Amino acid sequence: MTGPTAFVDGVDFVSVCTSDLAAAMDFYGNVLGLPCSSVWQRGGEDPVGAEYETGSLTLALLASARLGLDVRPNNHPIALRVDDVERVRAELEARGVAFKADTLDSGVCHQAFFEDPDGNALALHHRYAPRSS
Repeated sequence: MTGPTAFVDGVDFVSVCTSDLAAAMDFYGNVLGLPCSSVWQRGGEDPVGAEYETGSLTLALLASARLGLDVRPNNHPIALRVDDVERVRAELEARGVAFKADTLDSGVCHQAFFEDPDGNALALHHRYAPRSS
């Protein structure tokens, strides 16, 4: 079966709304330990966005209201790939992160759900079973 030609060959970034860009930058940079690759401004103003690298996807934090966007946290988690969910969870709990529930074992992966300071849903994720075809 053939279909239309694909125009999209990847995802460059996912936007994450913030009401307090400085607090979000502290959380993603210092609590989660993600490297910041870019901070952007308009004119000589304070920053309106910052990008943090996960290794496979850029998280673009946006000062939403300053960009004319509603501040609406995402309630569906961005899954952050880790080697050991329990080890990383314990480290993040020591840094003040509150998790929503016990770690979930789906039968193919472990997941632990939490939120950033704006209420955007995040999850630690580790797939331990191969994908079925």
